[in-house]
Amino acid sequence: MRLKVVVAGATGNVGREMLNILAERQFPVDEIVVLASRKSLRTEVTFGDITLKTKDIEQFNWSGFDIALFAVGSEATAIYGPRAARAGCVVIDNSSLYRYDPDIPLIVPEVNPATIDDYTKKNIIANPNCSTAQLVLALSPLHKRTRIKRVVVSTYQSTSGAGKVGMDELWNQTKAQYNPTDDVPPNKFQKEIAFNVIPQIDIFMEDGSTKEEWKIAAETKKILDPKIKVTATCVRVPVFVGHSEAVNIEFEDFLDEDEAREILRESPGVIVIDKREDGGYVTPKECVGDYATFVSRIRQDSTIENGINFWCVSDNLRKGAALNAVQIAELLRQKIENTHICKS
Repeated sequence: MRLKVVVAGATGNVGREMLNILAERQFPVDEIVVLASRKSLRTEVTFGDITLKTKDIEQFNWSGFDIALFAVGSEATAIYGPRAARAGCVVIDNSSLYRYDPDIPLIVPEVNPATIDDYTKKNIIANPNCSTAQLVLALSPLHKRTRIKRVVVSTYQSTSGAGKVGMDELWNQTKAQYNPTDDVPPNKFQKEIAFNVIPQIDIFMEDGSTKEEWKIAAETKKILDPKIKVTATCVRVPVFVGHSEAVNIEFEDFLDEDEAREILRESPGVIVIDKREDGGYVTPKECVGDYATFVSRIRQDSTIENGINFWCVSDNLRKGAALNAVQIAELLRQKIENTHICKS
């Protein structure tokens, strides 16, 4: 079954990655349309060997299209997402707008694929936060072995998580370090990001957490298990692409580090590179362009009874955003195809 697909926000980092991954994975497209705001109208983007020109999202007629991958942010999604859904086009949204709606599934296909059945409630599916996606991918197989009680995660998130403007700010501030006459004050970020780390992503909440930290906790609970306690510290680092996480887990029962390593080795979407030698781990720069979430430095936490530590990295524009959205589209296509077979 070939489907009619829309990519909304096709000129941004995530939108372009969606197009790349749809082509790489040979998603069965009957027709594909790329949308953008009027300021980006008729901008050229590529889908495999094909060059496409963006159309105006404000004037687009969604009727007749099967799936729309949205990478336009919460404000625009609030306007155009329901329009697409009402027209019968299933929306897979990369923004945070619908993630916490109990009637909208929040999906990481390797973790909770069965929740795809709930998409019919509103014709919308939510894609998780980039840091959450890689985290639950690593947590899920361990949680199946023995229940996770508590997770402490510190994230080291690249500037691409803030879009092209974030990457540009890092680039321009880095260049300015070598030219004393240049001055590039913070604009996208709260402080200078070049040669620095910033312990704030998104706005502060009443309890002192940032909204990014709250998102990780709330989404992990929704995707994996509402009983898991999660605390996060999210830090922006001077990296262009690739998010890293240092993860500490407390289990209900003892899990040996060797067994944890083998469980993760057998888990879909996860690659374990864990050598106890100099350089025997994966860094964010090394994961760019890859589909997998890489797990390294798996070890027992001797300070608690049933604890494991590990390090994980992933390309946030891929598994953290575009790849996960395309995987949801693949899952949805299978669901639609099975439904048609049952009806025929």
